[in-house]
Amino acid sequence: MQDNFPIRKVDHIRHYVGNARQSAFFYRSVFGFDQVAYHGLETGLKHEVDYLLVQNDVKLLFTAPVRPGHAIAEALAIHGDFVQDIAFEVDDVDWSYHEAVRRGAKSAREPFSLRNDDGEVRIASIHIYGDTIHTFINRDKFHGLFLPGFRERFEKGDPIGIQEIDHCVGNVELGQMNVWVKWYEDILGFKNLISFDDNDISTEFTSLMSKVMASGNGRVKFPINEPAPGKKKSQIDEYLEFFGGAGVQHVALRTDDIIETVQKLKSKGMEFLRVPKTYYEMLTDRVGEIDEDIEVLSELGILVDRDDEGYLLQIFTKPITDRPTLFYEIINRKGATSFGKGNFKALFESIEREQAVRGTL
Repeated sequence: MQDNFPIRKVDHIRHYVGNARQSAFFYRSVFGFDQVAYHGLETGLKHEVDYLLVQNDVKLLFTAPVRPGHAIAEALAIHGDFVQDIAFEVDDVDWSYHEAVRRGAKSAREPFSLRNDDGEVRIASIHIYGDTIHTFINRDKFHGLFLPGFRERFEKGDPIGIQEIDHCVGNVELGQMNVWVKWYEDILGFKNLISFDDNDISTEFTSLMSKVMASGNGRVKFPINEPAPGKKKSQIDEYLEFFGGAGVQHVALRTDDIIETVQKLKSKGMEFLRVPKTYYEMLTDRVGEIDEDIEVLSELGILVDRDDEGYLLQIFTKPITDRPTLFYEIINRKGATSFGKGNFKALFESIEREQAVRGTL
């Protein structure tokens, strides 16, 4: 795939939250992240606070306002806790920013530098759907802890085997999926890997459409969803209503041992979507031989799908906030490069059962 907009990888994901201290504790206690660094009143940051959590190649940043009237507080009032920034590590921040703007991106922050005795970090940002942004960041001249201003505040987590961010999924309004597909193609040089329509992702009651976008080097993947007409309110409609517009629906975290990862998450209280036991009766006929014990997969509720490259295992948490918005996917790839098309129907029916409990179907 030709790469006309070099992106090294997803550098970090920033969440805007109402209480960063409590969010950091939750992600450390449940997801097993190490709390690594802090930036706040004690370090000279006077209007907000940041906690950095790390597990292998996954970096999550939690930011909260500490004074009334902060713009973050206004965004939180609309969306609740949410993913605000999917940041990219790039070779050249200035080129990335100016080229993106030249191609039609809306600027969020022009290039600037943060400096201290450990060196310099270059940063710039552009707007994407809703109140979400992409930040470009380069630390090639920096040897400190994440960003200048951050201080070590280490609290050890119990790692659950998360290795990296596999993909991030965005939900957009009806009629906007192709708009943002074109945006990623034109601005960041992404390509449409896979498309799913309402024939692929539907039940008796609800459906959606989705297209998977990938960066030129294939390391960054962003499915984009929009609702499709159905008899009842789909999960995308529900998200848009409770979130207040377009935003990040879920983040997929890759593990090399999904059974161990899910067992640890369950032991710490994480709740997952469940499919009926009948899903597993025909599993071998559908996906062929797999390494894992199907009884164990059934007990844990882990789904399996196969493509031409291999197979994958996946499971989805219930929403992790009071609003039915953000959730997580745990994914284990055994060669497969796809996104679990064979599980869509069972997964949707599981989500519909949760919607019915919430009274939003």
